[in-house]
Amino acid sequence: MTLTFTDPAPLTHGQLEEGTAFAPRFDANGLVTVVTVEAGSNEVLMLAHMNAKALALTLETGIAHYWSRSRGKLWKKGETSGELQEVVELRTDCDQDALVMVVNQTGRGAACHTGRKSCFYRRAVVTGDSVTLQDTGLPKLFDPKQVYSA
Repeated sequence: MTLTFTDPAPLTHGQLEEGTAFAPRFDANGLVTVVTVEAGSNEVLMLAHMNAKALALTLETGIAHYWSRSRGKLWKKGETSGELQEVVELRTDCDQDALVMVVNQTGRGAACHTGRKSCFYRRAVVTGDSVTLQDTGLPKLFDPKQVYSA
């Protein structure tokens, strides 16, 4: 079974924003942005993109799938690392051009390929007229060199 989504083009503004039709508005590259949040803590784990196939597989299997822009291919989150994301809930914003996915992060609890729980482990710090990144101290839960070695 392959899920299909409603085409947003013929929908009125009101139907898109207040209706019940799931009509994701993919961008010119066929992608929609997804913010992934941990169930329970509501901590932002990562930001990624989905194409229609990744979105359909995510909804069909209950496991997060994304489109890797850097690799140019479909990506089942955790396929290599074992850090699968079990989907609890998928939400869309008002005009259906962005998604928030609530997940249970499995494995060691690391959503980031660097081995950390979250991809957002650095903060921007302004000093005078320059900006640097400061590590927040989020520990590595696994060694990426061991997990992703060929």
